[in-house]
Amino acid sequence: MYRHSMQIVLAHIGPKPASRDSRDPHAQLVAMYLERCSPFARCDEQSFRTEDALFDWIDRHQRRTPAVTVLLDSRGRPLTSEAFAEWLGRQRDTSIQQLVFAIGPADGWSDSSRKRATLLLSLGPMTLAHALARVVLAEQIYRAFAILTGHPYHSGH
Repeated sequence: MYRHSMQIVLAHIGPKPASRDSRDPHAQLVAMYLERCSPFARCDEQSFRTEDALFDWIDRHQRRTPAVTVLLDSRGRPLTSEAFAEWLGRQRDTSIQQLVFAIGPADGWSDSSRKRATLLLSLGPMTLAHALARVVLAEQIYRAFAILTGHPYHSGH
């Protein structure tokens, strides 16, 4: 189903990543997965120097409904790909207009930022470099849409 009423923003705190046109393999992979998501949602990337800048941007870009803010955090909730797909499907089906997935600063999210999050999500107990976390997150968002639509990309194992 073609759903462009929902926007997904893949954000992070830190230096701006390489552009999609660069030879950086991480940027190319993120761009590929976000492009694969385009039949289901508008997908964008944003980088911010600070947590405050991220939340200021979210506040300035409010839509008709408040943004759903998902912070990646090692203390967050771990979800299987199927459970993540169910969660994403619920957001889509309740007409959420904007989902912001954010990778935090090197020293972790502040308590005030964690309190503002709709969901604290863990990609697992290992620490990942920002570039790798963006790739994993972009792939899992695409995998979630594949699960929701019955696409064979996700084989279930």
